[in-house]
Parts: sequence; structure tokens; C-alpha cells
Amino acid sequence: MKLLVSILNEEEAFNAFQGGCDILDVKNPKEGSLGANHPSLIKRIVEKFKDKVEISATIGDLPNLPGTASLAALGAALLGVDYVKAGLLGVDDFNSALNLMSWIVKAVKEEDLNVKVVACCYADYKLVGSLNPIYLPSVAYESGADGILIDVKAKNKGKVFNHLNVEQLAQIYSKARGFGLITALAGGLSVEDLYDIAKLKVDVLGVRRGVCDSSNWLHGKVRVEKVREMKERILNLKML
Repeated sequence: MKLLVSILNEEEAFNAFQGGCDILDVKNPKEGSLGANHPSLIKRIVEKFKDKVEISATIGDLPNLPGTASLAALGAALLGVDYVKAGLLGVDDFNSALNLMSWIVKAVKEEDLNVKVVACCYADYKLVGSLNPIYLPSVAYESGADGILIDVKAKNKGKVFNHLNVEQLAQIYSKARGFGLITALAGGLSVEDLYDIAKLKVDVLGVRRGVCDSSNWLHGKVRVEKVREMKERILNLKML
């Protein structure tokens, strides 16, 4: 299981890298759980860490605006990231989600087939009025995306397991694996959740608050020792 650490500046990127993360995920928490950061920061992160660690970029908790979303996705791909993550916030039905992701995937893959596109939705979908995650594997597969991520939108309403239990998540990820998709999980997770996460056999664990010096979503800072502890705990799970 790879460890993805979401960072919002170069200092945090260095701390996450030093702590042993597998994927640096550039985002902007002020704009949401999948909030997009400025292209200039993504460019600097790519220049400093390319070929040392994988790099992903979030392009937002997206409205149902396929043109806008596809242009953002292309911009991220052009910056040289390995993954483009798109949050399907503004769609609540399968066909709308499929159309939105299809535009995003087309924009990225026409530029660079090696850039992986990850379709993301929210465990707290009932609260935020977005797509039920049970449809996410099919949306990703039919649109040509490479993977799925389940996160939470309302960060003050609990972690991912407060909205979907292990059995529900396992059903979704099993379907995604059947399609050959990359599987990722995020949403307020910490070292205390690792045993439940391990049951899901996801490919990627995404964290931020769990490796910060504070549980505050906006004001905590990623710390080397927290990342290192998380990484070591993940490696120890493989030995059990």
C-alpha cells in the first residue's frame, strides 16, 4: 500500500518526502477536500521531486461543468504530474458523472497517456448531495480513468468510516479491482485506522490531518516524524 501525503507548500513537500511518502499530493485545503493549488506551486514541486517520488495534483471539488473541468485537468497534466485527481462533487447521477469524467480523461489522455486519472467521490455523499460511491468504479472504468478515490467533503462531520462502513467500502473496492482500477482511500484517516484500511486492500492510503502537528484541517502542518511513523506502521502491517 502506497502512502500519499497531501501537501500545500514546498516545506510540507520536503517534510513528506523526508518522511518516506510514496506520492506527493499537491492540493489546497482552503478550496475543499480536493481543492486545487496554484499551477506555479505544482510546477516547482515537479521540478524538485520528479523521478524521486510520484506526484499528484487535485483539480477541485468540481461542479458539473465538463469543459471547465477538462481544461483544469489538461493544465495539471501539462505540468508533469503522475496523477490527476478529480472530485465529482457537482454530479449526483451516473450519466452526469460519466460525462464529466469522460471529458476529463479525454483531455488528459490526448496530451499524455502516461498520466493517470483518478475519479474521486465522497463517502458523505448524502450530506453534500453528490454521487453515491457505489457507482464510482463503473464511472471510472467506462470513462477510461485509471483509478478511484473515496474521500469526505465535510471535514467537520467525521472520517470516511463514519459514513461508509468496512463492508460497504469493501464492495466498492472489490468491484474496482475487478475492472483493473487503482484503488485509493482518504478522509480523516490516522494510524489508528490502519487495521480497518488493511482489510480493504487498497493500493493507496491518502492522509493529511493524520500526519500534521494539529488535527485542524486548514492550519496543521505536515511533519516528518508523523509521516515516518505512518509509513513504518504501513510496512509493519505487511509483516503480520
